[in-house]
Amino acid sequence: MYLEHVNLVVKNLEASLKFYRAAFPHWKVRSEGHSEWYGKPRHWLHFGDDYHYLAFSDHGEGENRDLSGHQVGFAHFAFVVNCIDSVISRLSQAGFKVDKDGQAHPHRKNVYFIDPDGFEVEFVEYLSDLPAQRNSD
Repeated sequence: MYLEHVNLVVKNLEASLKFYRAAFPHWKVRSEGHSEWYGKPRHWLHFGDDYHYLAFSDHGEGENRDLSGHQVGFAHFAFVVNCIDSVISRLSQAGFKVDKDGQAHPHRKNVYFIDPDGFEVEFVEYLSDLPAQRNSD
């Protein structure tokens, strides 16, 4: 079993793609189209590889939840990467800043960014292939 996709409602597809293209330069737009969602037109697309993708729809309104608050909602999602320093470099060059570094851990490095729509995205590089070490708190 694996997670195939996450569906995010955004305000601007190009702004979202700028962030995620910097994070995942090997991903591509797999499919896209136009439809209506409860009476509002939307442009949607799937951005990813052959196994995982992010689904975006551009009909978003308002602001995302306050990440420092306690509202019910999406807190963050995480991607495992091979080289966290490369991800940080690409996102920084694209104009995005690290929101916070993860806690020091002997078997992993992690960092958090906020995407253009206020979603917190974590990137994790594991420094061990042993699950007991990778998953230890």
